[in-house]
Amino acid sequence: MDAFTAGLLQRIRATESDLTRARDEGDDFLVEVEQSELDDLHRLAAEHGVEVGTYSV
Repeated sequence: MDAFTAGLLQRIRATESDLTRARDEGDDFLVEVEQSELDDLHRLAAEHGVEVGTYSV
């Protein structure tokens, strides 16, 4: 796995964690921010052919 893919997957995992925490805390604004970030990261992954669910790091 190259550095770009590893970094992107790490950012996705971190954002998923932040999103879960925001939901658990009931912070609706932060949920929207984190969801938007996650959507952007998934779009970036798709544009570069990175299949997010296929890697375990």
